Amino acid sequence: MTRLRDAVVAWAAGGQAAAAAGEVARRLAPEVGLRTVVLVEGISDLAAIERLAERSGRDLDADGVCVVPLGGATSIGRFLDLLGPRGLGVRIVGLCDAREQGFFRRALDRAGLDPEGFHVCDADLEHELIRALGVAGVERVIEGQGELATLRTFQHQPAQRVRTPEHQLHRFLGTMSGRKERYAGALVDALDLDRVPKPLDDLMADL
Repeated sequence: MTRLRDAVVAWAAGGQAAAAAGEVARRLAPEVGLRTVVLVEGISDLAAIERLAERSGRDLDADGVCVVPLGGATSIGRFLDLLGPRGLGVRIVGLCDAREQGFFRRALDRAGLDPEGFHVCDADLEHELIRALGVAGVERVIEGQGELATLRTFQHQPAQRVRTPEHQLHRFLGTMSGRKERYAGALVDALDLDRVPKPLDDLMADL
């Protein structure tokens, strides 16, 4: 399934390698039993969904589910063309940020697809996880990652002092390359499975 995901991303990127990647994707899709593609904006969303599936006892590969990061919401139209009715013809669901909801809906409408399977985070997945865990819960995760002192230094910066603790945490998660992805899995690990954010919970129920 990882090879299929990589082929789909390369196919959507265009360029000289796109045609070959498309052939790989078309060959692999039936081989792996692809049934559903989950489109997400970035790799932190991918990490959170895969970790939640593991914690919930789900085997996404065995269920024919492939989670594909768009690398930015503006790419969704290309992915829908390749994966939807005019391409592989598989079922497509997804997760998006609130600010991208209109853009996603327009792209889905153009592709002739139902937006019902796309679940909206308010404002994004990090905000949803911070609300679910609370400030103290997120700080415990950060402490477990050995970065609590770094967080405290960050919170004392003049630009951060005027922000709420929730917004400070959100900003902290995005201040270093790779941090959002790393913390996505760690925050999901810390969740009580009875308090999974609704967009994530609804998405898992769709798979």
